[in-house]
Amino acid sequence: PAPSACRLPLYGSRVAAGFPSPADDYLEGHLDLNRYLIDDTAACFMVRVSGDSMQDAGIHDGDLLVVNRSLPARHGHIVLAVLCGEFTVKRLHQRDGRTALLPENPAYPPIDIGPGQELHIWGVVSACVRRLLP
Repeated sequence: PAPSACRLPLYGSRVAAGFPSPADDYLEGHLDLNRYLIDDTAACFMVRVSGDSMQDAGIHDGDLLVVNRSLPARHGHIVLAVLCGEFTVKRLHQRDGRTALLPENPAYPPIDIGPGQELHIWGVVSACVRRLLP
């Protein structure tokens, strides 16, 4: 089933995250969050993050990730992977015949995929959603 529409007003001016800028009252149109976040409804699903190994990529404990199973996983993509029966979210590294899953937090070591280790990529992370208020 297609997701229900969630159309919110989208203003055309950008908002300064540094010094304030003059406000524009220009409404660009409406933004449907489902269409913005989900490329392929049949191939996408969401998972909730647990842990802080991807914090330097802007992915924090409790965030929701949109995972797209239809996208081919490539070097540098953030992926949802199953390694030896356990789920993990990491950056995929594939160079010179070597495959690794890289955290985005220096407190965690890279995970080199060795012979006999079973790695399955469930999908590519295409969006991260975070509520700022409970």
